[in-house]
Amino acid sequence: MLLNETADFDLARRVRQPQGAPIGEVFSFLSGLYFRGKLAYAGRFASPGDGVQVITTDRGLLSIDTPITADDLRSFSELAIDIHDRRYRESLERDLHELSADRVVFLGSIATRKYLGILFDILGERLYYPAAFVGLGDMSRGAMLLKAVRTGRELDYLPAIRLPSEVRRGHRHA
Repeated sequence: MLLNETADFDLARRVRQPQGAPIGEVFSFLSGLYFRGKLAYAGRFASPGDGVQVITTDRGLLSIDTPITADDLRSFSELAIDIHDRRYRESLERDLHELSADRVVFLGSIATRKYLGILFDILGERLYYPAAFVGLGDMSRGAMLLKAVRTGRELDYLPAIRLPSEVRRGHRHA
């Protein structure tokens, strides 16, 4: 719908323009509740200067304010988030090595190797996740994040080093 050339809503029009629209806004539209929750939560609880970022398929980490266009979206869709794909892995690794923060809070799935394996390999003890995420699906995590924003209560974080190694490596528990 967003890439439909006849779509006449504001975000679709902006994405078709050379200046684009912020990736955070675009991904919120495309991804639904979970991403909206992540974006609202990060906006509410990240310290100034923390640099809230999004993992992309071919450009590593991008600030949520980075403008993207319809061509960028098409480019993203040509590549899967796959740890075996050099283009995804190398761009993400490059950007992770440049992070200087003492603590990086990951609001994504902690049971997905395509994210956590790479993040943990590079960030190690600096990588944290919300403790309440364990065992929850995307919709539940999104709702939890939005509730935390509404109530003004930041979630408790745990270091990813405390996750069992099979979880850090992306093996799900039943």
